[in-house]
Amino acid sequence: MDTRLRSYFIGVSWFVLSLVSSSINDVISKYTGMRLHSYEITFFRFMFGTMTLLPFVMYYGVATLKTSRPMVHFFRGLLLFLGMAGWTYGLTIAPVTTGTVITFTIPIFVLVLGVFFLSENIIWQRWVVTIVAFCGLIITLNPSASDFNPEVLVFVGAAVLFAILDIMNKKFVIKETMISMLFYSAMVTAVLACPFALQHWVTPTLEELILLFVLGASANLILFFLLKAFSHADATALAPYRYFELVVSATIAYIVFHEIPKEATILGSLVVIPSTLFIIYSEKKELEKKQTKK
Repeated sequence: MDTRLRSYFIGVSWFVLSLVSSSINDVISKYTGMRLHSYEITFFRFMFGTMTLLPFVMYYGVATLKTSRPMVHFFRGLLLFLGMAGWTYGLTIAPVTTGTVITFTIPIFVLVLGVFFLSENIIWQRWVVTIVAFCGLIITLNPSASDFNPEVLVFVGAAVLFAILDIMNKKFVIKETMISMLFYSAMVTAVLACPFALQHWVTPTLEELILLFVLGASANLILFFLLKAFSHADATALAPYRYFELVVSATIAYIVFHEIPKEATILGSLVVIPSTLFIIYSEKKELEKKQTKK
């Protein structure tokens, strides 16, 4: 097999692993959320996430935690806390696949918010696709349905917060170790979630604690899998596989909760997926043009 092709397939394998881990995390959050409050789940997720990073800090040395922008880490943690608490709550009131489709709209929110935060110019074609994507989001949420729950909009709020987090990472390029960025964001999120978790405290069972530990460790693994994937293949080349997560989440959710994706979710995904793919590839072309001019 050609070396480049082999590297590509290895990259795809790592990328698919990240999608499976992400879907499992959503299912764990929904399962534990049947008894525990979203604030408590968020607290345990990031507390265990911090704990699982400690061995790596000890191995590589405390110097890996050196930071030049503590406030950036604080605001990243704040966004993570608000976003994950909202996301976890959303999973307890809506199907997992609904949340999965809404995550696909994050690049659209990044595009729109980038106009205000990064002063980026957007060509008219991308504005048209953005409007189409938002139509797909409305189709997915299906607000005209008789059983529509307005609280499901918490998913949209969480997606916006995750988009702001992406923009923040884009605007403030922190030349620090990956462990440092993971550790501080997880620690700050756990600290911020703690007082809210105590207000809604329900002592977890042993089974729930094990699942919450897996949730925290897996959150770090997702980034590891992504980094491995991007070290073998271009992010844009892997982008189409991102939507395989809908199949994975639908399968796991059906096995665990006997959930069947709603017709609105499927129709919405058929609008959202092509729209976000267009945005991803148009951004790549624009970047290539800028590099060519240089």
